[in-house]
Amino acid sequence: MELLKDKTVVVMGVANKWSIAWAIAEEFRAAGANLIFTYNRPGSGRNLEKLLVEEGYENPVTIACDVSKEGDIRRAFEAIRGIAPKIHGVVHSIAHAKKEELSGRYADTSREGFLMAQEISVFSFVEVAREASALMDEGGSLITITYLGGERVIKNYNVMGVAKAALDASMKYLARDLGPGQIRVNAISSGPVKTLAAKGVGEFNKIAEIVELKSPMERMVRPREIGQAALFLMSEMSSGVTGEILHVDCGYNIISL
Repeated sequence: MELLKDKTVVVMGVANKWSIAWAIAEEFRAAGANLIFTYNRPGSGRNLEKLLVEEGYENPVTIACDVSKEGDIRRAFEAIRGIAPKIHGVVHSIAHAKKEELSGRYADTSREGFLMAQEISVFSFVEVAREASALMDEGGSLITITYLGGERVIKNYNVMGVAKAALDASMKYLARDLGPGQIRVNAISSGPVKTLAAKGVGEFNKIAEIVELKSPMERMVRPREIGQAALFLMSEMSSGVTGEILHVDCGYNIISL
């Protein structure tokens, strides 16, 4: 069933075929969506275009968007407007922190590292929501990717955990702001997935082992399961859902530590 037939969705944050954003894009593609991808820098753009061609995307649409650069999100969505005057959704799967901030004590976080994590991981979603909503006069859905480290202390997640907490709160405030326009704003709290970004978290493999041991399903979540949850949130099946954090982590979040 093509739940997203004739819908145009912007996917932000595909680094490679192991990215959560890629798993989501593949589910949206199978559901009939017209996809527009953004990338950060020229090198990542070339890699993204190569991946899309290899995976059989015909005439893929890619737009440069460096969320850390002043005005670049607005420029990107102006370019998107020229391609698709109307969009129906955005997937925001963008987060970044300096690697040295993801180990040791949170108390030792640098000012620069703190501000970088907030700007790229949190404020980018606020700005994306503002620009995207101008192209969503029929309503739609915005999805961001969060993590349990914004709700609980996760060893070595540090500054990114604080950023995810701010992202969670921003998502809820955006849901209130954009709700009158029938634009839904939600977050998926994914369990740990072995992505390129995850490699930067100290002792990630130990975290994964604990999740496999303690989660009710005794395993880690599969990328496709995250993609299917995103499909629910992007489609009309979730037409009454906004301001929610949907945990897709094999139940790990319900277990006391």
